[in-house]
This record gives sequence, C-alpha cells and structure tokens, in this order.
Amino acid sequence: MTSETQKPLSYREAGVDIEAGNLAVEKIKSAVRSTYRPEVLGDLGGFGGLFSLNAASYEQPVLVSGTDGVGTKLKIAFLMDRHDTIGRDVVAMCVNDVLAQGAEPLFFLDYLAVGRLDPAQAAAVVGGVAAGCRESGCALIGGETAEMAGFYAPGEYDLAGFCVGVAEKARLLPSPDLAPGDVVLGLPSSGLHSNGFSLVRKICFERMNFKVTDYIDELGGPLGEELLKPTRLYPRLVLPLLARFKIKAIVHITGGGFQENLPRALPGGLALRIDPTAWAIPPIFRLLQRWGQVAEAEMFRTFNMGLGLALIAPPAEADALAAALRAAGEDARIIGRLEAGQRRTILEGVTE
Repeated sequence: MTSETQKPLSYREAGVDIEAGNLAVEKIKSAVRSTYRPEVLGDLGGFGGLFSLNAASYEQPVLVSGTDGVGTKLKIAFLMDRHDTIGRDVVAMCVNDVLAQGAEPLFFLDYLAVGRLDPAQAAAVVGGVAAGCRESGCALIGGETAEMAGFYAPGEYDLAGFCVGVAEKARLLPSPDLAPGDVVLGLPSSGLHSNGFSLVRKICFERMNFKVTDYIDELGGPLGEELLKPTRLYPRLVLPLLARFKIKAIVHITGGGFQENLPRALPGGLALRIDPTAWAIPPIFRLLQRWGQVAEAEMFRTFNMGLGLALIAPPAEADALAAALRAAGEDARIIGRLEAGQRRTILEGVTE
C-alpha cells in the first residue's frame, strides 16, 4: 500500500489526545484557583504565570527558587493506583528547600509528563499539588501537562515542580554568625517523605517480596499506606517563628540524610554533634534496616530517620523556641549542638 492510499493520520492516532488535555484542564481549574493569593494576576491559559511582588514591603527583597521531583516514590503511587497525595510531595520538596533559605514560598509551577493522558488521573495529581500549595501558602500559577506517546509505560508519569519565594536580604539563611554552642532542634517527619525509595523498593519488593497491600503489624496498617504518606510541609509552622526568634539556620533533611544535609548550613570550622537517642525513630525505619540488613550509618545517610527539618538557634533562644513549637503541637527535640571542627555531622554512637 502506498502512502497515497493509506488512512490519513491525526495527532490523536499518534497518541496525543488534545481533547483529553482540554478535559484535564477543566477538571483542575477550581483546584488551581483555590491556591491564588492577592498577588496573582490573570488566570489559567496564558503563556506564563503572573505574580505581582509587592517590593515596597521589603528593603532588599531577594527571590529564592527551588525545583525538585518525587523520584521513585512514584512507583508506589502506581502500584497502589492512588494519585491524590503525590502532588503534595512535589510541593513539599520545593517549598521546604526555599524555607531553608529563610524565604516565604510565593508561587509554584508543576510539570506532569504522561504517556497517554488520563484526565481523572491528572486531576488527582494536580489536585494534590494544589492542596500542598494551599497548605504552604503559595499560589499554583502555572504548569505543563505533556503527553508523550510511547515514552512512559501505560498508567505511569513523571512529576516535577518549581517554586519561587522571597526573603529580606539581611535575613537570608544560614546566618553568618553561626557559632560553637548553637543548638540544633529537630522537627518530626511524617515518615519516609520522598527520599531513599530506590532502596525502599529493593528491600520491600525484591528482598522481602511484599505487596503494597500486605498488613504490617508494627505499622498498624498496609505497607503501601506507610510508604505513600506525603512529605510534611513546614512553611506555615516555621515562618512565624522566624519573626519571633533568632533562628540562624534551617536544614531540610532530604536525600543524603544527616551526613549530607546538615553540614550544608555550616561555614568551615564548624561541625554538628547529633545525639540519635534524643528522639524516637519511627518503626518504618527500623523495619527497613532489619529487612535489608542496612548499616546504621547508611540509614542516617539515606533517610530522615523521623526528622524532616532541623532548626539551629543560639542557646539563649533554644528553650523558648522549643516551647513555642510544643505549644503548636510539635514534638520538637533538642538533638545536638554545633562545635568547632571540620565541617561534618558527628552522629554519636554511629560508626561510619
């Protein structure tokens, strides 16, 4: 059959359904608009999102940006066919990083790439993004849904996000006056958050041959429910504290765990000494360690071990800061201190 006599092709027959894309946009409109702040200009459908920064509110405003994805935690969402929480993860991974610089998250954009667009699935994912934006106080002002026929397995997708925040230049973190004796406070995580899932999946589904539906006594529920718990969003909790207390640094404990993330806030000549017995490590971490025979140092290098954020404050403020956090319902713990030495994390009792 020659090309002249073959059936004419369309974009839809090549795997891209424009009508499905339009339907997905209609499904997410109300969720997106629910995140808008007064500074948002325009509406969905433009070539770019518009945000009017009130620069008069700052002496020297500095824009702080962050971008991230969810990684292979997406595989858990696929296994469970549940897509309404993963969007909160991608927001949290970005806004918590921006917060670590002392900035208030202002607006967010998401990127969702699929093989074949399922409007209901896309609406669930973006609905989770919108929920994360509302909870962290930033506006979802734009995004992209890319239908890439043949690139992803049926039902699978990739998700990434981009956030912009603002901070007064003089109050950017980490502060230059970090010093020996400064106190490190840890704030609880909700679980694994969004890091270490390549190791998690290898342990759970290759070594242990678990299914996401398997009930785990120590967790009090199905394994998949624990693994899919969304990452905590810390901005609404921490931003008011920046105005009340002298917080010298904030550390978002993500990929690289304690050994890689905590020293990122330090100048040369300072180390952090952390007491791992200062907080209760949630059961999921000890189960993974036991199932995978993972060394203690490797656990702390890979996972958050139950602490998603660390605040560093001077000794004179530490007790009051901890009390304010507890009054807000947080099980905040003093987990260590800064000391003179090579820039690194010293985990007491943990052999490297």
